[in-house]
Amino acid sequence: MDAPEAGKPPVLSAEIFVIPLEANRFLVYAPLRRAAFVGNAGVVNLLADLREGRTEGVKEGADSGDEALEFLRRLEIVDAGPETPPHETFADEPEPTSVTLFLTTACNLRCTYCYAAAGEGEARHMPPELARRGVDFVVGNAVRRGEDHFEVNFHGGGEPARNWPTLTETLAYARRQAEAHGLNLTAYIATNAVFSKMQLDWVVANLDGASVSCDGLPEVHDANRVTPGGKGSSASVLHTLRRFDAENFSYGIRMTVTAAAIPRLADSVEFLCANFHPGQIQAEPAYQIGRGAVAPSAETEAFVSAFREAQARARGHGQELTFSAARAGTLTRHFCAATQDLFAITPSGSVSSCYEVFDESSPRAPIFLYGAHDGEGGWRFDQEKIAFLRSQSVDRRAWCAGCFARWSCGGDCYHKALAVHGGGEFAGTERCDIIRALTKDQILTRIAEAGGVFWHEAPTDAVAVIEGCDCVSCGE
Repeated sequence: MDAPEAGKPPVLSAEIFVIPLEANRFLVYAPLRRAAFVGNAGVVNLLADLREGRTEGVKEGADSGDEALEFLRRLEIVDAGPETPPHETFADEPEPTSVTLFLTTACNLRCTYCYAAAGEGEARHMPPELARRGVDFVVGNAVRRGEDHFEVNFHGGGEPARNWPTLTETLAYARRQAEAHGLNLTAYIATNAVFSKMQLDWVVANLDGASVSCDGLPEVHDANRVTPGGKGSSASVLHTLRRFDAENFSYGIRMTVTAAAIPRLADSVEFLCANFHPGQIQAEPAYQIGRGAVAPSAETEAFVSAFREAQARARGHGQELTFSAARAGTLTRHFCAATQDLFAITPSGSVSSCYEVFDESSPRAPIFLYGAHDGEGGWRFDQEKIAFLRSQSVDRRAWCAGCFARWSCGGDCYHKALAVHGGGEFAGTERCDIIRALTKDQILTRIAEAGGVFWHEAPTDAVAVIEGCDCVSCGE
């Protein structure tokens, strides 16, 4: 940063947000500078003067403003030149090197809040030849782009392991393709972790990781994650987690929190941290769609309070509890890959950009299904739909313009926004309050960890592609 020119008035050079904390204490946050500090009314008034161009009393050399101005320059909030918002570069057509396969809509559970209402209606299964075509496409893209790696993810509007032949045959085929083309392969599964012994042995021996749906304490888990006969599934899931730990198998846990389970969230997180060793634990309020459509909302202040307590307990075990849209320090225009060319294939061969739109009967399929197999070994894409999805970035949402969390949240889940507002103008959701509260917590934590005065991390690049979301990192 160049020194200010002598005699020139200072210039505000950052988008800043002022968040009241308590009497005469304010959190000042410049997201694009990845900078924040806690200040008093005096510095807030100084920033307001700079914003409005009132610089008579704060020009260079004015004794009353020197110390504060130098501090603000250090954080690149003053006299640092223009900021660079997040950006992304898209190919004319998608060229993914990762494929997600929605293997089936069948499921061995009937979870009370399942967004997909999995297991209802006639099950649809992906045939092995369709899965192979998806693998061929990403392998070809990896070779063409000079990449050394491709990825295969097994997901679904049900439990992927319920289409066991396609699951195992596809991984074997992907390995052969990796060897033939000199590529590295990683393969993951999002699962409810209710496996037979044979299946569990195979998962541990063959996959690189798993995202497991588990709601914590057995009694909490069993209240919602039940078999078709109404029996709880916790015994099977906890057995799987113990096996994963014994084998040092990589996995994360995704907790779905109903309104009734909020008071037990901290105890559930304590239980998981004390007994298992996941790489990540993520907690999300239950989604009011599918079987959970008429359930009481869990997107409440009570969830925020419970999350804070649960997070403190997790940290006591050296673990971090996460919430998908609270990620201070991230710079992105998009919440997830749904608006960034995600390549996910439905059992019938359509291409979806959203993990929650898993087949053609999904209510929002016309928005998120943007391609299909061409019948000749390739894939065809609807460019108008692709352009529309790519345009759904946070900087185009008028509602989000004044939100301090927008550049890290990325506008939150587009699918959830549509579920709330339909095709109308976005006007916020109950999740917005959770996002702001938890993002503020993260910023204050970063300040504390940096010494208690300020936090400042110069971004290495203003590009962020967020591949996952709260549903893929877990299989809700």
